[in-house]
Amino acid sequence: MSVPRLARFAARRALQAVPVIAGIVTLTFALIHLAPGDPVYMMAGEGGDEAYYAAMRARYELDRPLPAQYARYVGAVLRGDFGRSYQYQRPVLDVVLDRMPATLLLSGAALAIAVSGGLALGMVAAVAPASRADTVLRLAGSIAFATPVFWLGQLLLLVLAVAIPIFPVGGMSSLREVSASPVRDVVWHLALPAACLSAGFLALLGRVLRSSVLVEVRREYVRAAMARGDSRTRAALAHALPNALVPAITLVGHQIGTLLTGAGLAEVVFGWPGMGRLLLDASASRDYPLVIAVLLVVSLTVIAANVITDTLYVVIDPRIEA
Repeated sequence: MSVPRLARFAARRALQAVPVIAGIVTLTFALIHLAPGDPVYMMAGEGGDEAYYAAMRARYELDRPLPAQYARYVGAVLRGDFGRSYQYQRPVLDVVLDRMPATLLLSGAALAIAVSGGLALGMVAAVAPASRADTVLRLAGSIAFATPVFWLGQLLLLVLAVAIPIFPVGGMSSLREVSASPVRDVVWHLALPAACLSAGFLALLGRVLRSSVLVEVRREYVRAAMARGDSRTRAALAHALPNALVPAITLVGHQIGTLLTGAGLAEVVFGWPGMGRLLLDASASRDYPLVIAVLLVVSLTVIAANVITDTLYVVIDPRIEA
């Protein structure tokens, strides 16, 4: 497909996401504002008088009807203004941007581990199906996929950070001592949360690739390659794998949202200073603008990942274009 056609395809997919984004903004706003609790009491405490509380509500425009608040919020979002955080007393966008790199680092590391490990496990199982190694890998994958992130994270902490102190208990960097290599220190802290977050996705991707490659190696073009002298391994890698990547790309695109959601759980367990912990703290303090901004950023990231995935479909196989 030519570059202009590919650009038009991506633009069309992006435009189709606009109603979804509008629905996310509306639904998130409604759920947050209709939930029980008053952010004024969280900010000012419960020892003030009604005049003080009324002044606080007027200051943050919480005394206006919900439709008016919604219209004002939508207009502000369209201008790139997410408001001011009640808890941090800073622009919401600045607070989110401060935490976003940590979440992107954790999610990106988990995605890299899952993709590379899933490719390796899927190919090993596909080259030697029904072997002992294939059976062991499928059993381990089933266990990893069924294990919740928060439970696996606590298990890793107990074993590899407490019982056998190889890795730090939490955080993103060492506080008591200055490391000679800051990058190495961050990687050291990143190892456990990234491994925890990637486990289920790695197992799922490995099984999908295994099934997809096994289907492809039975096709005539792969058999023809083996008849010409290629080994099963070479035929699987050179011929079957490229065609088996389409469902894997689908899975990767759709799992971006799961990774971001799981990253929030991993961040809480490992004390990682990302958007997941930020969302938890903002929800507990009823920080409406911050909660809505975090959810909106995560939703936009998932939508962007789906648009990119759809575009990659067309790059790999132009026949997929609708």
